Amino acid sequence: MKALVVIALGLVSMGIFASARQVPEPQFKLVEFHMALLKHGPKWSANSWDKNAPVRKQHIAYVHSLLDSDKAIIAGPLSDDGDVVGIYIFRAKSADEAKTWAMADPAVTSGHLIAEMHPWWSEDVMKKPTSPQKMITAYLTFLTRGPQWTPEQTPAIVELQKAHIANIQRLAALKKLVVAGPFGDRGNLAGILVFRVDSLEEARALTATDPAVQAGRLAADIHPWLVPEGILP
Repeated sequence: MKALVVIALGLVSMGIFASARQVPEPQFKLVEFHMALLKHGPKWSANSWDKNAPVRKQHIAYVHSLLDSDKAIIAGPLSDDGDVVGIYIFRAKSADEAKTWAMADPAVTSGHLIAEMHPWWSEDVMKKPTSPQKMITAYLTFLTRGPQWTPEQTPAIVELQKAHIANIQRLAALKKLVVAGPFGDRGNLAGILVFRVDSLEEARALTATDPAVQAGRLAADIHPWLVPEGILP
C-alpha cells in the first residue's frame, strides 16, 4: 500500500501521468527507470517466433542474462499477440545505456523485433525472481491520452486528478494494483498500471473504475503480461 501511495503522490505532481516533461520531487521517492517496448520488426513472422525458432531461444537466453545481472528489474512477454511482443524495464545510469542493452537483444539485432524506449518513473519495489524461475500472469494497463485529454489544469481537471489518485490508493489497499508509474516523455503513452488479479476481465473492470478513464482524459489498453514469479511486490 505504501509504495502505491508514494507513487500516487508523484503522479499528482505530474498532472495524471505527465502532460509535460517534469522531474519528480525527491520526497516522492520515485526512481527513473527505462522501459523498452519490444515490437514487431521488419523480419518478424509468426514462424520466426515459434518456440523452437533459434532467434527466440537466443532472445530468451538474453532476457535471463539481463535479469541475472540486475540490468533488467523485470522482463517478460505480452501473451495476446498484439504489436507489443514484450517489455524490458532497465535499471540504468542513462537512457543511452538502457538503449544499448535493448539494442543488443539478438531478436533486435536480427530485425525480428524493434525496441521503443521510454523513461519511466516508479518507486523501486521490484524484487529478485524466485529460483528456479517460474512465469506468472499479471495484467498490464497502458494509460494513454484519451479523447478528452487537454494540457490545461483547470479546477475540474485538478479535482479529476485527485479522484484518479484516490482510486489508485483504493486499488492498492485492495492489493489488486501492485505497480504504477508515469512515463517521463511527452508522447501519447502516459503511464502503466500493473494488476495481480485472476483474469483479464477483472483487470478491465478495475481499470474502468479510474475516474480519468471514465471521463475520457485517459484511455486504457490492457494486456496479459508473463513475468518471473517473485519480482512483483
